[in-house]
Amino acid sequence: MLNYNKKRKGTALAYGLVVIAISSIILVSMMRYVTTQMSFGFNRIEKERAFQVAEAGVYFYRWYLAHQVSGRTVQQIRDFWDHGNPYGVNAPYEAEFSDPEGGIIGKYHIEVEAPDSTSTIVMVKSTGWTYKEPDIKRTVQVRFRRLSWSEYVVLADDVMRFGSGTQVNGKIHSNYGVHFDGVANNVVSSSVYSYEDPDYPGSLQFGVYTRVPTADSVNPVYPAQPPARTDVFGGGRQFPVPTIDFNGLIVDFNYLKTIANNSSEGIYFDDTGDGRRIILKNNGTFDMCTINSHNNGTKMISNYKKLSGNGNCTTCSGDCLANYPIPDNGVIFVEDNVWIEGKINDSRVTIIAANLIGGPQADIYFGLNNLLYTNFDGRDVIGLVGQLNVKAVRDSLGDLTIDAAMIAAAGQIGRDWQDHQYDKNSITINGSLATKLRYGFAYTDGTGYTSRTFNYDNNLLYNPPPFFPTGSEYYVDLWDEM
Repeated sequence: MLNYNKKRKGTALAYGLVVIAISSIILVSMMRYVTTQMSFGFNRIEKERAFQVAEAGVYFYRWYLAHQVSGRTVQQIRDFWDHGNPYGVNAPYEAEFSDPEGGIIGKYHIEVEAPDSTSTIVMVKSTGWTYKEPDIKRTVQVRFRRLSWSEYVVLADDVMRFGSGTQVNGKIHSNYGVHFDGVANNVVSSSVYSYEDPDYPGSLQFGVYTRVPTADSVNPVYPAQPPARTDVFGGGRQFPVPTIDFNGLIVDFNYLKTIANNSSEGIYFDDTGDGRRIILKNNGTFDMCTINSHNNGTKMISNYKKLSGNGNCTTCSGDCLANYPIPDNGVIFVEDNVWIEGKINDSRVTIIAANLIGGPQADIYFGLNNLLYTNFDGRDVIGLVGQLNVKAVRDSLGDLTIDAAMIAAAGQIGRDWQDHQYDKNSITINGSLATKLRYGFAYTDGTGYTSRTFNYDNNLLYNPPPFFPTGSEYYVDLWDEM
């Protein structure tokens, strides 16, 4: 019996040890789980705080840019990036982040990739952490972008009319009203809710409207609610939206002239003769002839001046022709009218016609021949900036193609009215148009180009032509956590 009791006590002890061991394992596991969850929760809080600190760095930089470049000219903005020692460019910028309720809680570290002269993009990377857990870091990268005058396929500071036969692939905006009877495959917008169409006086129309009849011939006008009309407005229509200020264009011409006089970034031609004919070439050069005289009504050239001595040429060749390299990512500035044509290959250039020394404002004319790119991947870009107008000549090609971003700072982009004997078949513009006054390649009497096609060049969104006018505000264009 004594041995039996001893066995029972040994067995109970073994059971007790097993229970204690199992309980210890469970208790330790539970404690580890609780500790892990507490640590996870704590790290999760600090991770979220680190993210908020990183975001604070981004918003600080947006505030910083607004105070440094808002309202400044293109030249001043470029000087800021080149010589203003901007935060985060040459060396990372760090600053402490203060919680209004908890005091200083952490720090952000900002690294900035400044834009080059051809870009409107600034890349900002902000890394944040808290002092409680400095090893827990979050990084946010944001792309800031200045709006460019080449944002739209057509941008106008006047009423606009697009007749039947017009095909537009890109955004359209007018600070006034838009009468659109073609096919728009992107958004058409206006800064007014309603306006009186000068072609149909006496009644109000929507800010963006069409007179193309529906299947049941119903075409509501103001004040009825506008229908979708996806047959005309494939990308929709928006009105009213904020205006786009054209007044800032004029102030850039002096700067562009200064750039052109810098031999590394541009070429300057004075007001000798009656203007200049420029023929861009795909070997990185351009031919230039000084015009002796032209017909003011047709914009057709009569003859050219010889480079030296007296006499003239009937064609842009021989003793009247000079050849120059296309300035790399630069400008060609002519203190007179410009006739432009040709084809580029791996070149980016802006051509300006502006008279800043007194007399009539200068125009750019095109259409004697096509103006073309070889590459459509952003390597080839042409900007045309006319102080007054940018226009097609009377005797342009019957089927004309223009690859360029164009600005008529004080006048219009289009073609002067000619009677039916000078009608042309088609014009295709691959790029963008910004016109101060009402544009026109066709008229209400049916004259002009029978078919008009406008295709937006997406490369212009982030890489406009060199020194092209842009806004002075930076907007968040892309946000991502790294």
